[in-house]
Amino acid sequence: MKQPIGEKIKALRLASDLTQEELANRARLTRGFISQIENDQSSINLDSLVDILEALGTTLTEFFSDNSSPQIVFKPSDRIAIEGEGASSFEILVPGSTNNVMNPMLLRLKPGEKLKEMEPMPGEQFGFVLNGIITLKLKNQVIDISSKNCFYFESNQHNQILNKSEKAAEFLWITSPPHM
Repeated sequence: MKQPIGEKIKALRLASDLTQEELANRARLTRGFISQIENDQSSINLDSLVDILEALGTTLTEFFSDNSSPQIVFKPSDRIAIEGEGASSFEILVPGSTNNVMNPMLLRLKPGEKLKEMEPMPGEQFGFVLNGIITLKLKNQVIDISSKNCFYFESNQHNQILNKSEKAAEFLWITSPPHM
């Protein structure tokens, strides 16, 4: 017997370590609606289901498929855009990677933009600057990193990434474990 849609959404949400509120914010819905869907107290339209599945890093095909072989190649259309993180463009490159050991992201920072300061936590961070110059703040250090250069550090210290230059910057950022 197939698992009800609400149960399956709840299982995916919990596997993504998201609260109902976080899922609702990512899917641009209300927490109450997510709760009703998960408890099979409400029906869901296709648009809302697509929004929820996008926020959970999956597609309709994957959601209703019994095929368990993992996706290996990810196209630009697979990316998940995240808003409100301080970057003009913040994309999770591998849907569902917030459940994995690492989380690869592509970020674009306009001049003056910055990500929120991150508190110390276990793990590591890696970044490769594709274009422009980013500034990395680690404790009391301020390090400018230009195009074609990369950074790597343990996340056990306060850190922040910003663009102090006059041109846009783009970089690949990988966190392990995922910080989203």
